[in-house]
Amino acid sequence: MSGKAFLLVFILASSLSFLLEEALELLDFKSRKKNGGTVPKELFGYVDSKLLKKTAAYEDENYRLSVPARILSFILSLVLVLSGYYVAVYRQLSLATGNIYLTAILFFLLASLPETLLSIPFAFKREFDIERRYGFSNMTLGMWILDGLKALVLELVIFCPLILLAVFLLLYLPGGWWILLSAVYIAFSLALGFLYPVLIAPIFNKFTPLEMQELKGRLEALLDKTGFQSQGIFVMDASRRSRHSNAYFTGFGKNKRVVLFDTLLDQLSVDETESVLAHELGHYKLNHVIRRLAAAIPLTVLFLLAVSMAVKIPSLYTSFGFAPETSIVLDGERRAETVLPYIHFIGVFLCGLVAAPFSPLFSLVSNFFSRRDEFQADAFSAETCGRSRSLVTALIKLHKENLSELTPPKLYSVFKYSHPPLLERIRALGKAGQP
Repeated sequence: MSGKAFLLVFILASSLSFLLEEALELLDFKSRKKNGGTVPKELFGYVDSKLLKKTAAYEDENYRLSVPARILSFILSLVLVLSGYYVAVYRQLSLATGNIYLTAILFFLLASLPETLLSIPFAFKREFDIERRYGFSNMTLGMWILDGLKALVLELVIFCPLILLAVFLLLYLPGGWWILLSAVYIAFSLALGFLYPVLIAPIFNKFTPLEMQELKGRLEALLDKTGFQSQGIFVMDASRRSRHSNAYFTGFGKNKRVVLFDTLLDQLSVDETESVLAHELGHYKLNHVIRRLAAAIPLTVLFLLAVSMAVKIPSLYTSFGFAPETSIVLDGERRAETVLPYIHFIGVFLCGLVAAPFSPLFSLVSNFFSRRDEFQADAFSAETCGRSRSLVTALIKLHKENLSELTPPKLYSVFKYSHPPLLERIRALGKAGQP
């Protein structure tokens, strides 16, 4: 590759990704302006134009806030690269610490700092202005700051050991580090999923066993019927922070548990809650989680394999202003220049930088399979509960309570929605053959 090839790929991909994002959001905005107050025939009697206009206004406010956020983030990403910020940070840390492990940890922290600082005022306005004015946020300033600090400490505890291990492998196993790191990363992700319900989630929220006897009896019978073994059914105090609602199951093995937001219990009937849980159990019974994991493992291995080859290429570093030491190796009859391992962790960072703008393409594929799984889980719920109407009404209520958009443009939902739009789910459930 030529000396600036990686930089050109980064700039071009970042620009195209930014333009695509803006085009999609503008398409959605214009669609709301045109159709935001029109009630679809499937929702007659459930929603009115007043609610739809409020939903459109809520979505519009988030859109107007996101535009400057995306523009500034795009500009910042180019400035950090073109100004030599990353190069300067690495040089100063190398001189100041004299230790590659400490340099690596501090580099990754300082590399992410500008974007983190930029996001804070936008997150603050969204939480304490938009979310509060539309009746969602119950967050206090102290709680918001404490949540941020908890998240920061948690990220340090989780990722610092991984960074240290990665640097060690890059130094002492330059030819095959990607194999061992893939195995460690996969094992670490599984362990994190196992420990999340009992160690991590309680850091932010309180979980109490479900006490509503009628609902508890129905849900426990549903768990028995589907063969889902868990620690139990827990209610999360989501309302301390927000009026948004959800339900999910989490964990692996004996640490699996069903979690219902307390806001969900306030909004749905017993039948509706049972149907929502049956949908979540559908993901378990239909092996969606296992299938996603089975797909993620080879993708992780292939990505790290590609990274392991790229970090040896001098132009990856020189494109972004780094000047790594190199050595000459024999590749058959050809002499090749390769980068010494001491700076390979910078190469890993630069690979992530170049790959990041391609995330819309990855999302396009990921969302396709995710939406397919959601349709299957809906059908499982209808079949298991012997009815589809309670899931339909539950979905409508959840969209109403969360002011979720009901009729996004097809192109927008393809790129942005991991779940099918509401009307698509209602129509699919109408074909399920259940009353």
